[in-house]
Amino acid sequence: MKNILVCVDFSSVTSDVLDAAATLSSALGSSVLLLHVAAPEPDFVSYEVGPQGERDALAKTLRGEHRRLQEYEGRFRDIGVDVKSLLVQGPAVEKILEEALTLGADLLVMGSHGHGAIYGLVVGSVTEAVLRKAKQAVLVIPAAP
Repeated sequence: MKNILVCVDFSSVTSDVLDAAATLSSALGSSVLLLHVAAPEPDFVSYEVGPQGERDALAKTLRGEHRRLQEYEGRFRDIGVDVKSLLVQGPAVEKILEEALTLGADLLVMGSHGHGAIYGLVVGSVTEAVLRKAKQAVLVIPAAP
């Protein structure tokens, strides 16, 4: 297994996802790509139109998320794992699947928020959708109870 795509959303399960990916990548000698899919820009925000305050807030949020990804990179570098990170915007499921194919991922590691079956049926779940559609193996790390 050469490439592990690690999907992070900065939720409470992220630390466990990173720990599992670190263990796997160290044991297998795999490279890691950390991926965070940020929410798509609202339709009214663009480079040409839209309130300046909204654009500034979005830019600040994205800078903060990028900084957090860089901190996570350090955790992998400290244990000798080749790591890169990527922050993209868009629909989460589609972007995760797209990046997995583009980057040649052999395994996806992601968290589950443990909302339960009813929540998944009614609302849907990024993890659930990725599990159904991914061409690669997916390791799901459950949220702590």
